[in-house]
Amino acid sequence: MTAPLAAPTLAVDSRCELGECVLWDERRGALFWTDITSARLWMHRPDSGSTRNWQLPDRLGCFALCEDGRLLLGLAKGLSLFDPDADAATVQHVADVEPERDDTRLNDGRCDRHGNFVFGTKNERDSKASGGYYQFSFARGLRQLALPAAAIPNSICFSHDGGTMYFCDSRVPEILCCDYEPASATVSDVRRFIRVDTADASPDGSVVDAEGCLWNAQWGAARVVRYRPDGGIDRVVPVPAKNPSCCSFGGVDFDQLYISTAREDMGADELARMPYAGGIYRVASSDVCGLPENRLAGAA
Repeated sequence: MTAPLAAPTLAVDSRCELGECVLWDERRGALFWTDITSARLWMHRPDSGSTRNWQLPDRLGCFALCEDGRLLLGLAKGLSLFDPDADAATVQHVADVEPERDDTRLNDGRCDRHGNFVFGTKNERDSKASGGYYQFSFARGLRQLALPAAAIPNSICFSHDGGTMYFCDSRVPEILCCDYEPASATVSDVRRFIRVDTADASPDGSVVDAEGCLWNAQWGAARVVRYRPDGGIDRVVPVPAKNPSCCSFGGVDFDQLYISTAREDMGADELARMPYAGGIYRVASSDVCGLPENRLAGAA
């Protein structure tokens, strides 16, 4: 196992109840993330130190960067376009997702290597695995992926060649992968990638770095783990917050690992020990870097 990285430092004291889906936008030099519970989109520019947020009409589970500069928002029951640079920021509805159901909302999502947005829906009513996985593109619309149902879909990311999709159900301590064909939205050979080796740790959001290794934020375990392509643990990054929720590489050279965290599921004693839980943490790396986020094509 490689030696751990330097300890994370607090980048933004946002204290989100459920901070999630942290993404770096290299064109703006800005970091975006969501607080799902408060239905807010956040943005931080490290160069100037400025931070702002927008109140949205519904909870934001995930989002994607678009080729035209806007964001595709995965709100609770549908997809919408949003321009964070507009003077009067408005949300433009694009597509409904599971409108016939009142027990699900959108959760984790990420663009694949071919400009499609892939996301999952979460069961909000109970712990049953009843959420699905979908692919969206402006060219082909919304298509469901034939993957096992999940209670809390998470960890969605893709190998360098785009032919392998990683995903999980956070209620199960393992990350799966499958063969993924973006043009036809077909999947096959679902298999286990890793099993989490620590009790009470739930796999949450993931990102694949420039060497093809997968970094996974592990809810409840106060850590982010880097897994090699063969599933072996390469390094563990302790996080000073109980519930890391997602991670992303950013900065000019993509050598800064940003980690979103949440205050949800923490008691008063835990919050006293970890007062900045819900903030964004940053880890500088000297030997590992990430890749630019893939962008949703055709958002015209």
